[in-house]
Amino acid sequence: MAEILRIYGGHRLEGTVVVNGGKNAALAIIPAALLSSEPCTIENLPQVRDTEALADILRELGAKVSLKGSTMTIDPRGVNCSTVPEELACRLRASYYFVGALLACFGRADVSYPGGCAIGNRPIDQHIKGFEALGAKVSTDRGVISARAEGGLSGAEIYLDMPSVGATINIMLAATRAQGNTTIVNAGKEPHIVDLANFINAMGGQVKGAGTDTIRIRGGRPMHGCTYAVIPDQIESGTLMIAAAATHGDVLIRGALPTHMEALTAKLLEMGARVDEGVGEDSIRVRSDGNHRHVNIKTLPYPGFPTDLQQPMSALLSTARGTSIINETIFEMRHKHLEEIRRMGGISQVNERIAIIEGVPKLTGCSVTASDLRAGAALVVAGLMAEGVTDIHNVQFIDRGYEHLEKKLRSLGAKIERITDEG
Repeated sequence: MAEILRIYGGHRLEGTVVVNGGKNAALAIIPAALLSSEPCTIENLPQVRDTEALADILRELGAKVSLKGSTMTIDPRGVNCSTVPEELACRLRASYYFVGALLACFGRADVSYPGGCAIGNRPIDQHIKGFEALGAKVSTDRGVISARAEGGLSGAEIYLDMPSVGATINIMLAATRAQGNTTIVNAGKEPHIVDLANFINAMGGQVKGAGTDTIRIRGGRPMHGCTYAVIPDQIESGTLMIAAAATHGDVLIRGALPTHMEALTAKLLEMGARVDEGVGEDSIRVRSDGNHRHVNIKTLPYPGFPTDLQQPMSALLSTARGTSIINETIFEMRHKHLEEIRRMGGISQVNERIAIIEGVPKLTGCSVTASDLRAGAALVVAGLMAEGVTDIHNVQFIDRGYEHLEKKLRSLGAKIERITDEG
C-alpha cells in the first residue's frame, strides 16, 4: 500500500545531523564502473531508490553487484549486453548514462528513454552531439537511444551549446575509452562532475579541468579497479539548511561542504538567517530567529543557485516578509508545488518560469501531494513550518533522492512519521 508522511508542524529543529553521499554523483559514478577491467567498490552511496535501480540495470547487463548499506561492489567482467530495457530505464533519469558507458565498452548501446521527474523539457540533443563528434551514429527511434561506433570512438573537440550536466557526464564516459584526446568546451561545472572525473582518474583514466568550463580527457588508457567514496550530497545539505531556517532552528550539518553551498548560503544570509562554517571543513551551522526578509532568486548552472533547491527555498519564502521573485531558468515545470503550498495558505502567482511569492504570516497544515522529488522536499519544509498536521502523498518521489529523511528530521526534534495511506 502507498505511504504518506505526516508532519505535526511548529517544532523547532535543533541538534546535529550527518549528510549522506551525493545522489547525483552516485548516479554518474555507478555506470562509470563499467569502464573498469576489474571490480570497483563505491562507498558512501545514498540508500535511495535511484541507486537501487542502477544496481538492477547493472545486473541485467551481466555485472555482479553487491549492495550492502552504503557500499556497492561492481564486477563488470561478466557484462555481455549493451541493451537497457524500458522497464528498467524508465525508473530514473540517469539511466541514459549507460549510453556513454556502453558505447565506450562495446561500441554500441541501446537504451530506452529514461524516466525521472516530470519537471519540464530535458532534451538529449547535446548528448547526441557529443557522441557523434566522437564518431558514433545515433538514432532515437521508437523510444530507444541507439548508438553505434563500429570502428571505435576517436577523441574530438566538442563545444556544448549550453553547459549541460548530463551531456558533460555522458561525453566524459564515452571519451574515456576513445582513442586520442577529447576536449569538452562550455562543460558543466557541478561538484558531481568533478567527483566523476576523480573516480575515472582513480581507475587509471586521465581527466583534467573538471570544475571549469573546459574538460580534457586522454582516452584509451587501461582502467583498473579501485575503491572510491562519493562526495556529500549538495542538495540534501541545502534542504536541511533551509529546514533549519524555516523552523527558526539551530542545526549543525556535518558532511556538508561549505564551498558547494555558497549560492544558498548567500541567500539565507540575505534573508536574515545566520550561516557559519562549523568545526572543521565539512560542516555548516544554520541558525535563525524566523524574522526573514524576501529575496529574489534566479536558478543557474553551478556555481549559481541550484534548480534542485529552488523548490524547498520557495517554501521558506512563503512566510518571508515582502514579495520574492523566483526565475527558474533550467526547467519550465518546477513551480507545480506552489499549487499545494497555496492550499496551505501561501500566496503566489506563476507566469511561465517566473514565480511571485507574497509572504504570509503562517501556513496551515493540510493534505498535499508531491509531484516530483524536490517538490516533495518543498512540501516537507512547508509542513515543518505550518500550524497543524500536514499529510504528504506520493512519498515515493522523496525516497528517490533522500535517505530516511523523516528519521533525520526526527533526530532534530521534528514530529514526523511515515504511515500507511488508508485512503
